[in-house]
Amino acid sequence: MAVVSVSMPDGLLERIDQFAEDHGYTGRSEVVREAGRNLLGEFEDTRLEDRELMGVVTVLFDYETTSVEERMMRLRHEHEALVASNFHTHVGDHHCMELFVLEGELEDISTFVGKIRATQDVLTVDYSVIPVDDFDPVADGA
Repeated sequence: MAVVSVSMPDGLLERIDQFAEDHGYTGRSEVVREAGRNLLGEFEDTRLEDRELMGVVTVLFDYETTSVEERMMRLRHEHEALVASNFHTHVGDHHCMELFVLEGELEDISTFVGKIRATQDVLTVDYSVIPVDDFDPVADGA
């Protein structure tokens, strides 16, 4: 097994170590391996391939980090065909939230979410994806 070096903030490393201890992992490497497998598997749901999807992406960041807000604006414009709607609001005393509503295919949504996750100083990224083609509310349990 290869050994890699990864840079991360001290606070995140402490959270990983605490998570490993609280959940019975043998150490941080096991937690990071599982997180990597989960991240890579997120968009590999074959039921979503070649379908029209609706995605909602929520991004939280510190309002003093203007580079994040600028990056969100650039991404919105770079992916204009994918972004159906975008909402910005302030949360608490020091945070901003960007909410993106996306319409497109899995590969495009995955690329967009990946670019947001790769943005330095983003605190959290949450998303959901649902198919909207051939939507039958009765069959889909709505």
